[in-house]
Amino acid sequence: MTKQRYTALALLLVAAMALAVLAVPGGAKAQGFEPLSMVAENCDYGGEFKSIEAIDEYTVKFTLCYPDPAFPSKAAFSAFAIHSADYLEATGGGGDLVDKPVGTGPYMLESWTRGDNLTLKRYDGYWGTPALTDTVVFRWNSEGAARLTELQAGTVDGIDNPSPDDYEKIRDDENLILYDRPGTNVFYIGFNNWFEPVNDVRVRQALAMGIDRQRIVDNFYPAGSIVATQFMPPVIFGYTPEVAWYDFDPEAARALLAEAGYPDGFEITLNYRDVFRSYLPEPGRVAEDIQAQLAENLNVTVNIEVMESGAFIDASDAGELAFYLLGWGADYPDATNFLDYHFGLGASDQFGDTFESITTPLRAAAQIADPAARLALYVEANQAIKDNVPMIPVAHGASATAFKATVEGAHASPLGNEMFRVMQIPGQDTLVWMQNAEPIGLYCADETDGESLRACEQINESLLAFQVGGTAVEPSLAESYEANEDGTEWTFTLRQGVTFHDGSSLDANDVVLSFVVLWDASHPLHVGRNGSFAYFPGLFGAFLNAPEE
Repeated sequence: MTKQRYTALALLLVAAMALAVLAVPGGAKAQGFEPLSMVAENCDYGGEFKSIEAIDEYTVKFTLCYPDPAFPSKAAFSAFAIHSADYLEATGGGGDLVDKPVGTGPYMLESWTRGDNLTLKRYDGYWGTPALTDTVVFRWNSEGAARLTELQAGTVDGIDNPSPDDYEKIRDDENLILYDRPGTNVFYIGFNNWFEPVNDVRVRQALAMGIDRQRIVDNFYPAGSIVATQFMPPVIFGYTPEVAWYDFDPEAARALLAEAGYPDGFEITLNYRDVFRSYLPEPGRVAEDIQAQLAENLNVTVNIEVMESGAFIDASDAGELAFYLLGWGADYPDATNFLDYHFGLGASDQFGDTFESITTPLRAAAQIADPAARLALYVEANQAIKDNVPMIPVAHGASATAFKATVEGAHASPLGNEMFRVMQIPGQDTLVWMQNAEPIGLYCADETDGESLRACEQINESLLAFQVGGTAVEPSLAESYEANEDGTEWTFTLRQGVTFHDGSSLDANDVVLSFVVLWDASHPLHVGRNGSFAYFPGLFGAFLNAPEE
């Protein structure tokens, strides 16, 4: 197993921070700066990071084991937000870090009443342009019609994902505005190859051929949605039109099932969470349609089981669900976000065992800057995904937000990260937002659901950021960055004068420790809500000191 080493100064710093949290009011940092660093002994552990170092108080250097052309986009992603080193230590890496985050963002958490609402207050010490509205309240309801009713009644000011059937109603209402969101997502039917009978590729292929995906899109998705021909949406780099999914062919599907030993079909449980998402607007109705299609086309009996959202995500990540409905929305516009996270060497157990024919081209493509060379490898990877069928891509769903016409700055983001700091209703000091579900946790290094990420993005910030309502990367906590010629060294210069919500100042050690506790699986602060930290290995290859399976 790969060993790691801290510099002597870093060890002294960790001890000093622990004492400071106990002795200094407000969690203020101890005087003086002792640079923190972490270095892997070598790159044999399989991940991307070789070292993370605080060069000085406002400079951080990442040295990689191999080039990563998507590194700036990853550095802008909210799962890699920067947290106070003092607060990480004080919370032990979990607990209040999950429920009571202390960030640098334009809003700070005022209260979270589980099951009811989450309230944010403007942070008056924010380094950037202050939020336009004093208070933002997050509420949630799983029913699209119910969200629209509240918007029409004026009890909320904006909603996520109105039901497709209500789009025209919203467009015709002069008091409301619909903001379309492009289909930068995928809805898929997942398999875990640890379970019978879907451990047989012929069964997975048969199910892929036995479901009419066009029927699902036509019946349950809004205009602008398209049938998925592969896992990648066409608008994301890495989509390869050379590879198309299986045609709907029940006769060929039945022949494959007979060949696999299931001439009379079989029985299986289909799990889903009852949460309306951009990629899956009507989860219950879609589940019932899949159940009906498989019974009619393949004589497969599907038992539907609905799960609570957090429990469902945890179970799928842990590889505990054989057959399930899930999806993905873009965190940043690159194939690594879609393909590497789900099918790469660092992917979670949601699909069971990985396939070398998929992981090999993905790993190579992630390390090449030349777009043409990358696309050639993605053709190979997408073909291998089709051949092995870890899932069935169904749809790239169009979606929208809807706001009162009086909300200035309202928008829909292609990344689902709507920023409330730019929104206001003249003469109103509170804006109420209603989304599909309650956040699961607010330490988003250990969350993957959009409802949690959107809340985190108001409170916490990363080194870089995405343009409001867009996908371009721009400065955030880092005012600038540069890479060496081969893309293996990335140096970030931090913005000075940034403070956390507890009044402590941002420095390079906060950045180092924020990443180190994710990278090093043996670190005492590698705790989180449930400790899966799925984004880190999914996007950076592997944990350091990962426990043996």
